[in-house]
Formats: sequence, structure tokens, C-alpha cells
Amino acid sequence: MKKLILLPVLVLAAACSETPRSPFTRRVADYASVTLEAPDLSGISDNGKEVLNLYRFAAQEIDAIYWEQYFGDRQAFLESLPDPVQKAYAEINYGPWDRIDGRSFVDGFSDRLPGAGFYPADMTAEEFAAWDHPDKLSPYTLVRRAADGSLEAVWYHDAYKARLEKIAGYLRAASDITIKPSVQKYLLSKAEGLLSDKYYESALAWLDMDDSKMDLVIGPNEAADDQLYGVKRSYEAFVLLKNEARTDELMQYVSRIDELQQELPGDAEYKTFQPGAGSHIFSCDALYYAGKANAGIKVIALNLPFDTDVQRDRGTRTILLENVINAKYNKIVGPTGEVLLSPEFTEHLSADAFFWNIVFREVSHGLGVKETLNGAGSVEEALGNTAATLEEIKANTAGVLMVCKLQGHHDIHHLFTRDDALTTFYASLLRSCRFGEGSPLGRSSIIIYNYLQENGAFQRKASGQYALDLDKMEEALSSLTALILKTQATGNREFAVAFEERYARHNANFDADRLSLGLEKIPADIRFEFKK
Repeated sequence: MKKLILLPVLVLAAACSETPRSPFTRRVADYASVTLEAPDLSGISDNGKEVLNLYRFAAQEIDAIYWEQYFGDRQAFLESLPDPVQKAYAEINYGPWDRIDGRSFVDGFSDRLPGAGFYPADMTAEEFAAWDHPDKLSPYTLVRRAADGSLEAVWYHDAYKARLEKIAGYLRAASDITIKPSVQKYLLSKAEGLLSDKYYESALAWLDMDDSKMDLVIGPNEAADDQLYGVKRSYEAFVLLKNEARTDELMQYVSRIDELQQELPGDAEYKTFQPGAGSHIFSCDALYYAGKANAGIKVIALNLPFDTDVQRDRGTRTILLENVINAKYNKIVGPTGEVLLSPEFTEHLSADAFFWNIVFREVSHGLGVKETLNGAGSVEEALGNTAATLEEIKANTAGVLMVCKLQGHHDIHHLFTRDDALTTFYASLLRSCRFGEGSPLGRSSIIIYNYLQENGAFQRKASGQYALDLDKMEEALSSLTALILKTQATGNREFAVAFEERYARHNANFDADRLSLGLEKIPADIRFEFKK
């Protein structure tokens, strides 16, 4: 009798243990989990450790603001999702829209609107053009419907007042306990900036803060989420710890910024912008990402501020997020090259080359042109929603060209070659094409790929692997960089739209590459597990 009773019980237990597989399991697996471990704080004073805690508290508030800015009510939305794997995917994307293609993956939501949460969903282009308001194109205003149905501009500092006041409190508390005057000045000016949407002074103070081992990048920075007009900036935060030895190595290139500007491809008239003399290049380990920084594809480097007045008057700071760069190379870029490159090229894959490509990609963001030459305003204003994509193209192509030139003169003291730099660049490009047309980063990668293909820089063999013509690749990258610089300098939006329409097109190779990488379980990007 026992055996007759026991068997159905065991079958029932086995049946109960078979949890249905979520349809989102594969999507979540496309983002490899990376733990940002607690840092070595042995050289940090107790005051410094408390400052880091306050930085993280401020960043957590930024995360809440970004959810509201990009999507809306985070808590109610996540609680409505019964599938925990779908919920995890929603947290990766900060809403119901896939960051790769902009499509909704939650029932009841339409696909992502180009204006995200910055503009009314029912606003037409004609209505916006006819609306005469001086602040409508400010990077720091939301466009909303007034009670009478007309459009109104709401300043960020009013829309998110309660949380911004809380953040300002954390920054002021940190300024009270820091022992470094430069840090105190930055934190106090940043608190004022967050509460007024005026960031010039805090940007200068941040660039002057070069003697701190810790850093907090915080505020509305990039405009990539605004794919309607390309001007509204998203809140984000990074808590960082400087790698001082690597930073000392990188800083030698600061004195060569003017030289690098003049060596960009193209006509001299498109390289007249004079970068400020106060630029820095820092290497840091990331301790915490929040807001836009943590949404979808994770950035591995920064070049700030975006304010062209600050760039002219003082320069920029390039920050390499070294622990994140290493994670992406080891988990994604290197394995992508091993799968998709023809065997004779895989020997040219190099972690060092990847790092230096990223260094000069970010340096390139601070070069080129910032104001049009024909009175059409800033490049961002003139090119509108094409500006971000063209800027990504310029930085990526100009950056690797700089590495090739510098390494050809043995100016980078690491053991990799020009062929290593170009091959590793191409492997990174292939993985970035997986990001699709839904973001400026994805579109820029697709455009570069199609441009290189048109110019004979590679061949995709029957095996699905790529054979490269590195000389043609370098030539094509040079001509593409010159073309983008000319478009930015002339503010030729009509050409930019046509150019993007021609080259930002889905290629059948992308699907085949994605399948090959999927079979090898190579992720598209990473997601963070933060440790206290």
C-alpha cells in the first residue's frame, strides 16, 4: 500500500517542481550579471567613507527621478507584473519599452514614443513649431499640457522639487565633512545647480576638482532619450573611485588636445573649435550607476560637461570606467570577435587596444565643432534629433583613427598594433550593432557597419565569419569622420536626415550574427549587482 501511495506523491512533487519557463528568460540573459564589488577603501578616511555613502544616497534619489522622467510610477508598474523575470527585464529597461528596439514588451503599452516622457503624447510637430515659448527647447524643461489644454514649459527643478531638495541636502551634508576645498565648492555649486537648472558654475567647479580620489557625476546630462528634438536631458548619476596611477598615465595626453584637434580628418575650416585648456583624462572604477546611466546598455566612459560654453572656456573631463571596460571586453567584445571574425584576425583582438580605443573615443567627444559656422546655432540645435547619432559616429571613428596614428608613432606605450586597434574596433562594432535602431548608439553602429561594407572594408564569408581589409577600413573611417565633421559644422540637418535614412538600415547580417552569438550564449550587454 505504501508503494501505491508513494508513487503518485512523487509524480505530483516532480510536476510541481517544473516551473514554466518565462518568455523573458532569454532577454534577461542577454544582460550578463556583473557584481560591482565593495571597493578597497583602505586609503580613504572615515570622513571620506561617509561622503561616499552620501553620494550613493543622492544617486538613489536620481534613480527615482529618472523613472518618473522617462516612464512614470515605478512602483505601481512593477507591482502589476506577475512574472518576476519580466519584472527583472522591466527594471533593466526602466519601463515597458525594450531599449534595443523601442518596442513594448508589456501588454497594455504601445511602443515607445520618440519624445519619451518629455512631451505630451498627443503633441504634434505643427503644434510645437507654432508654440512661441522661449524655454521650449531648454534642455531642462518638460513640455506639458496646461489646464486649458495649451502647451506649457515646466522646469525640471519645479517638476522634481521634493527629490532635488533631498539630493541637495545630501550634497551639502557631504560638503560639511569633506576636507578638500575643491570638493566642497563643487558639491555646494552642484546643489545650487540642481535647484535652479543653471549648471555653468558647477561644471567649472567639477573640472577644478582634480585632487579628489572620489567623484560624483550627477544631474541631467545626456539628451539621448529625446529622440524627437534631441535636446531634453536625462538625470543620471555615477559614484566613482579614481585609479591614480592609470590617471597619471592618461593625463600626458591632455597637453596634446590642440594637436589632436588639428589632426582630425577633413578640411581645416571644420576644425576651428578651440578646446579649453583645462581638460582632464581620468581612470576610475565605478561603484554605483543610477538613472539613465543604469538603463539598458551601460556606458563605459564619459566625456563631460556637454555645455559648449564650458567646453570652450575650460575644456572637458574624460573618465574611463576601467572595471566596467574590463567586464565588457571579457564577457562580450573579446568573445564576439572569437565567434564572428575569421581565425586569421582573432590574434589581433586585444584588451589593451579596446581600452585605448575607448580613451580616444571619449577624447573625440570634446573635439570637432560645437557651434555651426553659418550662424545656425549649436550643432545640437541645428541637427536636432540626428545630432546624438552623428556625434556617436564621430567619436567612435575619430577615436580609433587617433589610436592608429598615435600607435604608429609609438606614442601609446602598450604592446598592441594598428591592426589590433582596428580589428578590436570592428569586434566592438559588431556587438554594438545588436543594440538595434532604438538608440543613437545602436544607430551609429549600424551606420558605420553599412558605410564600411559599402567601401569594401570587410567581407562576410559563407561561414558567417568576417574577413577584414584593414587598409580600406582605415580609409573609410577617415572619410566618414570628415563627412560627419562637415555636417556638424554646416548644421546641414537635411543631409543628416537623408544620411541616417540611407545607412541606419537593418542588415540581414545582423540577424545571422545575433543568432551565432546567441548560440554561443554571448550576452549583448551587462547589468549590475551592487554590493554595499
